[in-house]
Amino acid sequence: MNISSPYRTAKGVVRQSRVRLAELLPGSADLVAVGRDPRRDLIAGLTVAIVALPLALAFGVASGLGAQAGLATAVVAGIVAAVFGGSNLQISGPTGAMAVVLVPVVHQYGPSGVLMVGSIAGLVLIASAIAGVGQYMRYLPVSVIEGFTAGIAVVIVLQQVPAALGIANPSGEKVWAIAADAVGHYVRDPHVAPPVVALSVAALMLGGARWRPGVPFSLLGIAAVTLLARLFDLGLAPLGHLPASLPAPSLGFVDLGAIGALMMSAFAVAALAGLESLLCATVADGMSVGEQHDPDRELFGQGLANVVVPMFGGVPATAAIARTAVNVRAGARSRLAAVSHSMILLGVIFAAAPLVSDIPLAALAGVLFATCVRMVEAGSLRTLIRATRADALIVILTFTVTVAVDLVTAVGVGVGVAVVLALRAVARSARLDKVPLEAGDHTAEEHALLSEHIVAYRLDGPLFFAAAHRLLIELTDVTDVQVVILRMSRITTMDATGAHVLGDAITKLEHRGITVILSGITPGHDDVLALLGIADQLRADGLIFPDTPTAITHARSLLTKTTTSQHDATHPRPK
Repeated sequence: MNISSPYRTAKGVVRQSRVRLAELLPGSADLVAVGRDPRRDLIAGLTVAIVALPLALAFGVASGLGAQAGLATAVVAGIVAAVFGGSNLQISGPTGAMAVVLVPVVHQYGPSGVLMVGSIAGLVLIASAIAGVGQYMRYLPVSVIEGFTAGIAVVIVLQQVPAALGIANPSGEKVWAIAADAVGHYVRDPHVAPPVVALSVAALMLGGARWRPGVPFSLLGIAAVTLLARLFDLGLAPLGHLPASLPAPSLGFVDLGAIGALMMSAFAVAALAGLESLLCATVADGMSVGEQHDPDRELFGQGLANVVVPMFGGVPATAAIARTAVNVRAGARSRLAAVSHSMILLGVIFAAAPLVSDIPLAALAGVLFATCVRMVEAGSLRTLIRATRADALIVILTFTVTVAVDLVTAVGVGVGVAVVLALRAVARSARLDKVPLEAGDHTAEEHALLSEHIVAYRLDGPLFFAAAHRLLIELTDVTDVQVVILRMSRITTMDATGAHVLGDAITKLEHRGITVILSGITPGHDDVLALLGIADQLRADGLIFPDTPTAITHARSLLTKTTTSQHDATHPRPK
């Protein structure tokens, strides 16, 4: 027995971890990106800061730690996650989903409990990044994401009902019970101003976004309400004292016996931060040209941010889709935009803390009401519910459990049901048939087509969330091809995620100048594609055919036209 082998094994693991950690750290390419167009990045940072200020205040209040915690999170996490994260365009800070998870921790363990949860969650994310877990988190079904996003929106609205009604200390354990108690208090002793202010700010944000999308109506609404509250006694509770600077780094601790109970919350925060950040990075890649995030490095950046943020009194952070979308639309090119957005918010803390302290809580409730309305994409939910029964069940179940129980349980239940339904669909579609080789089988012809720069793929079996991503990779790896024919007659199962990934693969091929033709789509799968708006342009261009021979004939005619056009362009006829 070699007693030194465990030592050598442990030493090898440490060495591999160091190498992996070095791969996750910022490199020279990041500095090159920062120097591309700093002026556009600074303008984008200012634009995002204007949008982020009221959201940081509101989510800080919603988390239970106060507005100053939201600002500290936006400043510190915004810088750390931007420098060390895996996306050039992400904006990180406090979010509504994170506030939902943190409220029970604040009530039971206080600010020190949030510090412990954030620190542990950050370490979990860093370990996940080193282990390469990031690439696997993309397998979460779309129906689960949409379901718990809608549920989170409802939970945040229920959380803000007391502030919108001007009720200070409602009782209850669940958010719906607290909201109901606040409504009961309001009915017995109503005050007109708080709900009017909350609904007015929400209406201004939603209506103004349609009228002038680039104008920060949230900030304008809050400023107007704050001014009126100072001029007239409206009976509105103010935000309260804000520090004139970020607090010095300090550590607070909870009893060792409570750490075990906080571990579940920490893992929930880590899972939520990783999932929301990677989803946000995917959205940012889709909105931009040539951007591709590193999922493991993104987990590392978010983990490091969540380790540092609690030291400054902040709450756990994650990337924010709404603020990231504003950043991309404002023309950001590098991480400088996110860093500058945080520095501008830091300037607000130093210069305008007294003014910010006078903001009425009801106004921030209105900001969150409008934010929740924007979070829920009603059209996407309708199409998912109509796409398949399985997607409808997952959406409704995830939404219900999020509102009635909690977010972590909802994600677990949603994923569990999705896996069971997917396996059930696969089991139903699995067959072992002895089929003779018929004249209609075009396998030999497909090989011959390669010389004509045409390739045909036959899709067999289920196209669902667990297998769809491999399809995307395989399809987009084709080279030296001008036309791709997708034979879809043997697809046995297709869900919303599979349809979306198929659409992404078609888009990526078209961006490379490759024409995509579909053949043999069954009526049931065609209904799913049509409901989700997949392949609409192919329908309009006449690139969908009932069978493969017709598709091949059309592909050859397209190449003939292309060759003729190129010949005419290079050899013009003499006049």
